[in-house]
Amino acid sequence: MKAVKFGIFINTHSVQEAVEQAVSAEAGGFYSASVNDHFYSPLGSPETPQIECFTALTAMAMATSSIRLVPCVASASFRSPALLGKICASIDTLSGGRFICGLGAGWQDKEYINHGYPFPRLSERLEQLDETIQILKAMTSSNPSYTGKHFRINDAFNNPRPINGTIPLMLGGSGTGLLKIAAREANILNIIPPTGHGKDFINDPVATIKFDMSVLKKRIAVLHEFMAAEGRKPEEVELGGLALLGLSRKKDDQSLKDLASHLGFGDYASAQTAPVTLLGTAQEVRKELHKRISETGVTYYIFVMANPETQEIFEKDVLPDFS
Repeated sequence: MKAVKFGIFINTHSVQEAVEQAVSAEAGGFYSASVNDHFYSPLGSPETPQIECFTALTAMAMATSSIRLVPCVASASFRSPALLGKICASIDTLSGGRFICGLGAGWQDKEYINHGYPFPRLSERLEQLDETIQILKAMTSSNPSYTGKHFRINDAFNNPRPINGTIPLMLGGSGTGLLKIAAREANILNIIPPTGHGKDFINDPVATIKFDMSVLKKRIAVLHEFMAAEGRKPEEVELGGLALLGLSRKKDDQSLKDLASHLGFGDYASAQTAPVTLLGTAQEVRKELHKRISETGVTYYIFVMANPETQEIFEKDVLPDFS
């Protein structure tokens, strides 16, 4: 089993705050720092300030020295594949090889339409994602050319190329089409509930409740079936997940119960064992993490912090148990 890793998902209104939080996360022992790639914040309104993903990651890279930088996840549709390849290589070289390319097919339809981007059906967005991956791979070679159904490059030289030759690829999602691509191409799979309703799990109680541990295990089993068909072993794709982390020094903290209720859970105990949440005292969360790792093989957790106290408790009383 791979070493257990913890990332922090930074939701902030400014690049400066993102930098400060990345520096704090690095000092606290986190493996990675992430920001989202949206025009509209999924955790606010269309008027909520939303920083540009790669601008923030560049600033974070310049202010840190060891923490990995991971978009969680970038939409393949927002930039041409060649431009995305150049951006990824640039941040990788700037950071000394600390960049992980988090990538997805995109899902928030309104931001596409309102900003003048086509929003084709999911099957086409997955085709585009797959071709984007092929171009990103080609642009780490000395002969970067590719012709596909949606995209084409010819002699799209990309120098300087990534420090380690290639950049790790983290795909985000859990649908069957995405799993097929991940089985062939991904180094990491960030498994999240479906976003077909145009919402992420924090704003979609129906999807959140349905995506329980049994569903997670079935999705992992499907991934491994697809990997076997591709001639890959299960350990070749690291399993990860995005989760809302809420910690308290008080058992059965009412604020955490209220958070569970807001997410759509009928009772606190169900929220404590759901793949998308980790709630409770440090002791409860340590126990639940060990259980999840043992039962699912998920070893890379990216956390949305419920409050500042959560990060403090996690760094002091949970993270050392997994060092």
